[in-house]
Amino acid sequence: MSYNCQRSGFDRGMFMEMISAILPAYNEEDIIENVLHETARTLNWITSRWEILVVDDGSIDSTPEIVKKFAKTDNRVKILSYGKNMGKGFALRYGFQHSRGDLVIFMDADLELHPRKIIEFIEIMREEGADIVVGSKRHPKSKVAYPLKRKILSNVYFLLVKILFDLDVKDTQTGLKLFKRDVLADVIPRILVKRYAFDVELLANSVRRGYKIVEAPVELNFRHNSHVNWKEVWKILVDTMAIAYRMHIKRYYD
Repeated sequence: MSYNCQRSGFDRGMFMEMISAILPAYNEEDIIENVLHETARTLNWITSRWEILVVDDGSIDSTPEIVKKFAKTDNRVKILSYGKNMGKGFALRYGFQHSRGDLVIFMDADLELHPRKIIEFIEIMREEGADIVVGSKRHPKSKVAYPLKRKILSNVYFLLVKILFDLDVKDTQTGLKLFKRDVLADVIPRILVKRYAFDVELLANSVRRGYKIVEAPVELNFRHNSHVNWKEVWKILVDTMAIAYRMHIKRYYD
């Protein structure tokens, strides 16, 4: 396989770190096998020292069985389960606790973002001296196709996060992020959110502790139903306000 990387300087021969890719999955039977195939291809291009941890977040379809079948072809692919749906944030934290990599990737299991971007993220981390690299739909070089109402909600949430946390990250929610392991080991023990505002709590506290975050361009092809779940939107807002309360009033993260 050959990847035409847009950035220069990536030397696979000098790459020594182990990579852990953590994929929270909930009812992804239609796409999970392809996700695993493409992620494994990408990681194999970078190094032989990798693992993919699929965290089954209480799926009620055949997602776990598909992952187990794929894992029989490569023992670097593993599935972690805990029986019921606990939320994306819980799944990512659970996956990290069971991971071994020097570099840790948080990645959605839906192929809206192709795993090949991992290569560019690693290059950016090295060139920019970053502790965290996050995919950003708002990056000027990003190519994004998703519904208008999603864009509006994303813009409103960006403004809310900016006001509450003065966070110099234009997109906290895109599902591809790269971390140095020691950053997560330092920050995650204080994280309380179990669902979608997990990313905001994680990034806001990483900045608070002095870690450098760099945003990277992504190519996003929206594949899910465009229906907005207003109950989930409300929960995200409540969790976000709770993070702000803990940060600014209770000083929980200090």
